[in-house]
Amino acid sequence: MSQTSSTACVAMVTAISLVSSPAAAESANMPSAIQAKIDAARAECASFDSGEFALEEGAVQRVDLDGDNADDWVVNEGRFACSTAASLYGGTGGSMSHFLIGSKLASIQNQGWEITQFGPHTVLLARVHGSNCDGINPTPCVTSSVWDEEAKVWRSASAAWE
Repeated sequence: MSQTSSTACVAMVTAISLVSSPAAAESANMPSAIQAKIDAARAECASFDSGEFALEEGAVQRVDLDGDNADDWVVNEGRFACSTAASLYGGTGGSMSHFLIGSKLASIQNQGWEITQFGPHTVLLARVHGSNCDGINPTPCVTSSVWDEEAKVWRSASAAWE
């Protein structure tokens, strides 16, 4: 095989893999509210010494947040990267995560989150800054929320322990 045809084959395989990659397909179907968060972060990075913006693995996720067996959208700013500002999208309090269910976008600053089942409820657990629990950053603190489909809001409670 000649050098030219070998190079052409590599270029074609690369082009096909980029077009058919899940990230490229998902990006084409990304809701405008999610794309707006990414675009704003990209602009913020560019305005900081002409930084180059990147989405790291896990920046955009598809997860069933409300228990309806359909994947919703999540953007984790802690998985954004800017070449000129290492801590632009997060700090000791964590970073913003944006949760899109239907057309409703809600955000919370957190140090990590996960979805779990508790009886009939799909529950979002988020590690939050210790100041939310009358402490300081290293104070362990978690909030739990469930999606209220009728009201289109996240519901959380702060119960007092005796």
